[in-house]
Amino acid sequence: MGRHVLVARLDNAGDVLLAGPAVRAVAHTAGRVTLLVGPLGRAAAELLPGVAEIVEWRAPWIDAAAPPVSAHHVARLMRGLPEVDEAIILTSFHQSALPLALLLRLHGVERITAISNDYPGSLLDVRVQVDESIDVPEAERMLAVARAAGYTLAGGDDGRLAVRRPLPGTDHLTGPPGYVVVHPGASVPARAWPAGRHREAVAALAEEGLAVVVTGGPGERELTAEVAGSHGLDLGGRTSLPELAGILARAGVLVSGNTGPAHLAAAVGTPVVSLFAPVVPAGRWAPYGVPSVLLGDQHAPCRASRARLCPVPGHPCLTDVSAEQVVKAVRELIR
Repeated sequence: MGRHVLVARLDNAGDVLLAGPAVRAVAHTAGRVTLLVGPLGRAAAELLPGVAEIVEWRAPWIDAAAPPVSAHHVARLMRGLPEVDEAIILTSFHQSALPLALLLRLHGVERITAISNDYPGSLLDVRVQVDESIDVPEAERMLAVARAAGYTLAGGDDGRLAVRRPLPGTDHLTGPPGYVVVHPGASVPARAWPAGRHREAVAALAEEGLAVVVTGGPGERELTAEVAGSHGLDLGGRTSLPELAGILARAGVLVSGNTGPAHLAAAVGTPVVSLFAPVVPAGRWAPYGVPSVLLGDQHAPCRASRARLCPVPGHPCLTDVSAEQVVKAVRELIR
């Protein structure tokens, strides 16, 4: 009988998708994997292979719209957690695993593994220390934590991102495969290419004879309508995350900023033209394991600032990228 392991990744959908290889490594030898995620990561968690159960909780020290810390909120987590043999806490370089480790100790978890360059006392059993000055791809960073806990990928698993198959059919939404997907939205404004530039790119791609599909969430319908114009097919607010995965799987290329759909494209094996603002390191967060072209000034003054709003007037690191550069990059990846 295998072990019941809790794996935690408490932030956005893209982060949860990047945790996929680590989750698969644990699931390969554990009897059961429960994944602890925040509300923004829930839909992505449902797509990951190897997950038997999902627990959702909004972490006050991670969530951008965090609730106050209260006994009631913590009790909600404690009630939702199953009894597990051990826990593996996955975090980004700017996050601490120790608040969750403390709560898991109080829940009775006897073995906990996580990255912590701060002294963890008795909160961790396997303390992973890393040199954060080296930009390791996030998927590999999390897989290393699973490995430190004693879990490795199955033979033949290449460690790339993946989602559960089969994906829903989406030809009724998009028409035949081979189109270019343009996803203009971003959860962080500093990572967004301007809407006008997106619209220019959609028109330029259509003039090249390429079918263009524009995607976005329910709150991005105005944005996707503006970007699609008369040249693209506007699917803003019309797809679930599994349907978006199906659309991306049938696409020739995705054009996107550093946001969840870029990692979803990587998980279905689709190349990405990445409009990447350097507020976080591309070495950690660029599309993983698929062909990609990175556009944007990676040495701009905002580099590594983690800014949510661009601190440089005019947002030049992305605004200076032209529609012509995007078309050229799309053509390179299609070839």
